[in-house]
Amino acid sequence: MARVVLTTELSRRFTGGKTEIEVDAGSIRHVVRELEEAYPGLGKLIEEAGMIVAIDGELYHDPFLEPVGADSEVCFLPALGGGRSAVR
Repeated sequence: MARVVLTTELSRRFTGGKTEIEVDAGSIRHVVRELEEAYPGLGKLIEEAGMIVAIDGELYHDPFLEPVGADSEVCFLPALGGGRSAVR
């Protein structure tokens, strides 16, 4: 089963503090569906927030069709906004 790692904020809000969850899924879309089923609202938030997904350490900005292996580690990370640097 793939291991899903959530931020502390997501885990507090949806999983009762559980930051690592194992899911049986073949793609990120399937991972999100499994999370939504187990923790209502979590999958929807992941989809709507445009989170960055790391699969085995590689970042994806449009990940929903990316494959997930049985031994993969999947991390959902908040997207960081751009802007002008304060350093001049």
